[in-house]
Amino acid sequence: MAERPYVLLSVAMSVDGCIDDATDTRLILSNDADLDRVDEVRAGSDAILVGAGTIRRDNPALLVRSAARRSGRAARGLPASPARVTLTARGGLDPAARFFTAGDGARLVYVPDAEQDRIQGQLGAIADAAAGIEVIGAGDPLSLRTVLADLADRGIRRLMVEGGGTVLAQFLAEGLADELDLVVAPVFVGDPAAPRLLGSGGSGKRMHLAEARLIGDVVLLRYLPGLPGTDARFFR
Repeated sequence: MAERPYVLLSVAMSVDGCIDDATDTRLILSNDADLDRVDEVRAGSDAILVGAGTIRRDNPALLVRSAARRSGRAARGLPASPARVTLTARGGLDPAARFFTAGDGARLVYVPDAEQDRIQGQLGAIADAAAGIEVIGAGDPLSLRTVLADLADRGIRRLMVEGGGTVLAQFLAEGLADELDLVVAPVFVGDPAAPRLLGSGGSGKRMHLAEARLIGDVVLLRYLPGLPGTDARFFR
């Protein structure tokens, strides 16, 4: 098996670098055409990962929306939607969250080894490997490399990471991202309390811009971290 899956980070941000605003209502930055592109990327992935904070705040289902794409996956012998993955250091996840209840397929919760039994108890009866819901210890403290190695052992070859900002930044800081799909929306949030890509530090290395594409009123910038710079492809 591969040492780890191919890791694609997917994020939309405002022109001032915010990935959401500071209100209780989720700020939708992508347009319909870009959301359809994201759905296509989901359909081509083996698993989708978000942090526990994203589950608490946004309650995402993380399913492939297009019926045609779900049918295409089924025709290839795959579940209708990719496996769903989350990371949490402390638990506190609602067993009724759509991450657990929407659709079928594997739902994997990675936690520190020392917290595995406690968080398993929080989820109660739904944490059943037979039903596809597992709580998995991944080191103390929780290690992204351990998570990726376990996913590879489970046959996950392509992982899409959709948030939140701290999780995305951690993948970048640890050099574990193979691709960054960054969408810039023509929105100015202007709130210093709004969430951004934040972590404990980065490499400071320049990324290779592989593609820039205009999608309606947003721009997709596809970066390949760590690769030497060559000419990017630009599309209108």
